[in-house]
Amino acid sequence: MSQPSARHEFAWAGRTIWILFWTLFTIAWFATLGQRALIHPDEGRYAELSLGMLQSGDWITPRLNGILYFEKPALQYWMGALSFQLFGINEFAARFWPGLTGMLSVLAVGLTARRLWGNGNYAALVMGGTFWVIGNSHFLSLDMGVTFFLTLVLCAFLRAQHNGASPAEKRYGMWIAWAAMAAATLSKGLIGLLIPGCALTLYSLINWHWTPWRRMQWLPGCAIFMLLAGPWFWLVSERNPGFAYFFFIHEHFARYLTPQAQRTEAFWYFLPVLLAGFLPWTSLLPRLVREAWPRRGDSAFHTERFLLIWAVFIFVFFSISNSKLPSYILPMFPALALLLGQTLARSKPSELEKHLWLPAALWLLVILGYPFAGRLASGDATLPGLQNLALHLAVGGLVFLLCAGLARHFLARQSTLPALMLLTAGSLAAVLIGSAGHDAFGQLRSSKRVVEQVSRYLRPDMEIYSLRTAYDQTFPFYLRRPVIQVDYRDEFEYGQKAEPGKDIPTLNAFVARWQAAPHAMAMLGEGTFSELQQRGVVMRVVYQDVRRMVVIKP
Repeated sequence: MSQPSARHEFAWAGRTIWILFWTLFTIAWFATLGQRALIHPDEGRYAELSLGMLQSGDWITPRLNGILYFEKPALQYWMGALSFQLFGINEFAARFWPGLTGMLSVLAVGLTARRLWGNGNYAALVMGGTFWVIGNSHFLSLDMGVTFFLTLVLCAFLRAQHNGASPAEKRYGMWIAWAAMAAATLSKGLIGLLIPGCALTLYSLINWHWTPWRRMQWLPGCAIFMLLAGPWFWLVSERNPGFAYFFFIHEHFARYLTPQAQRTEAFWYFLPVLLAGFLPWTSLLPRLVREAWPRRGDSAFHTERFLLIWAVFIFVFFSISNSKLPSYILPMFPALALLLGQTLARSKPSELEKHLWLPAALWLLVILGYPFAGRLASGDATLPGLQNLALHLAVGGLVFLLCAGLARHFLARQSTLPALMLLTAGSLAAVLIGSAGHDAFGQLRSSKRVVEQVSRYLRPDMEIYSLRTAYDQTFPFYLRRPVIQVDYRDEFEYGQKAEPGKDIPTLNAFVARWQAAPHAMAMLGEGTFSELQQRGVVMRVVYQDVRRMVVIKP
């Protein structure tokens, strides 16, 4: 089906409405970045790494809570530190980089679809309305940043390789792709090279099409990659002799091939993540896959096939890994958005009405579950926190249902683009309203309220400890200073061995240190508190919740 209807709908919506939609969308996207406290572990970890880099002035060697930390490269820490410098030390600044890269990913997908197929409206709306993209753009981790750079690799490569590309587009497109691969590598390591390289290899083998390899701009491309990615790896290795082995062997091959990270899950682990994360477009996945593999065997570059191979490779690659986290498959979603944008452009409005039922039914179940949320209360999941979260999710669900109802009205009038605008707006509103309700629930996984409560006891010369597993990644961030870890290893083991003396290895050593300190504070669990009381250690409780306690030395 040709594109005249899309042009007609765009004319109907009007340039003013289109600009107004994306202006309001962008305002809502960024305005909500700071609405929640940072939570343990990821948000606290990456905020503290950036803050530590800003405070120390050392932009080469990452340190977490003052301890060497080489699990990931430094690009996101640089961006976080610059964000703190621009916006102050707060939650908005901490999440600004994932928020910015999420929005830039939407822009890259829309502009690429427009260049390749003449219409980027559908693809941009799909990307902007996808639940998992919205959620990860408003959560501080590395995955949205690396997803943006991999999206840039994908989009630049497609623009350079598509059949109508000019010589300048082929050249500059590949240069941008190489630069983006360097940035992806500086964001999260070797997957910045591995994902594009394996996707292209699979495409060439399956289609027996090797022309893209001759357009790779190998000499200038490799020079661009090494000039951008090489200096940091060289400098950090020179200053820290053990970096290369730990980063490349321990954190890449050992983590992927062995269960050392303790994140082993079933092979199908990412299937529910994909199905839930691609809402509200999930029911269109079968058609998307079917249309992405046209039955033709000419020598032209098949953009849709490459996109499908890219998405499937990412899904399978992380599915067979021994280390799994839900956000790992995020880089496949831009490829799916590009594919679905074309599916929607070819679809009749009447064909899309039935696809409203799945997301609407799921949100209806969320709304109907609100009265029963209290039954899940236990331990950390306190009744007030759960009720607040359930209320926000119900309100978000109602907003989505309203938007879906209006979208159905426009589809009945043969207007696809306004209907998709409403669905995208409804998705954004539902996710943001629901996540706002997580704050009361998430306070138990954050030290923001803890630090507010104990701040009157803090002194510049006070030693602050975190005992055993009571360590909370957000604690040093909200204190604006590192804490001394006691009898705790986990991800700090490498740094503690490389720089002994920055932690206290045993509880006995802590007791001696506590008794000698003129002023001291400690975060600990109830079991450790009882153990110290039995040893006669004098402590005064100044904060307590169901997870931890904070004590001071009287």
